Amino acid sequence: MPHTPPQVTTAEAPETLDAVGPVPAATVRRQVTVPLRFADGYTATASVFTFDGLVDGREHLALGLGDWRSRLGQSVDGATAPLVRPHSECMTGDVFGSQRCDCGPQLREAVERISDQGGFLLYLRQEGRGIGLYAKLDAYALQDVGLDTYEANLALGHGEDERDYTVAAQMLRTLGADRIALLSNNPDKAEQLDRLGVQVAERVPTGVHLSAANARYLKTKANHTAHTIDLPLAD
Repeated sequence: MPHTPPQVTTAEAPETLDAVGPVPAATVRRQVTVPLRFADGYTATASVFTFDGLVDGREHLALGLGDWRSRLGQSVDGATAPLVRPHSECMTGDVFGSQRCDCGPQLREAVERISDQGGFLLYLRQEGRGIGLYAKLDAYALQDVGLDTYEANLALGHGEDERDYTVAAQMLRTLGADRIALLSNNPDKAEQLDRLGVQVAERVPTGVHLSAANARYLKTKANHTAHTIDLPLAD
């Protein structure tokens, strides 16, 4: 079914696309324009979407950046797909600038790259690979005594990664982006989205945001879950 870029105002939601994949349909409940400014002075303008009908009931956001409308239209015609990053919320990294992970720099990078090319940033409320903020900090304490990031989650009784990208697929399909270029180093995101009816036409790795505090964390992701991180210290 051809997809028409949604025409949304702050008072209206677009017609929802028919769900032809294995995810329930969602609807846009609101679109607002939000100017963004980062600590380094970089600015962008986002069309921020909220949704009804997301399967987990949480308040996830989609940010349309750059000329996302034109990119959607081009994708329908078989040209370059919109650039999309599903970014999991990280209060410690995104808000407080923690260097134990690379989340804050990845968020900043994603906004600029997507603004340049046209696409969407999905801000997903699944802190700590889905285990929550307090449990993530408990995992940090275990990492301080020798466990790696995945071992710590398991020691707390959680899965290594409990994130489910069904809501990401719902948001993308509602916005007409069922064919995307995925800005991510994580192969699991691509595999899940493909299964959920979103075609990943291309995988685009993020930059490497290495610091003394996150070197072990990045190496573990590269070695344990095949993240595409080009580290000089990775085996």
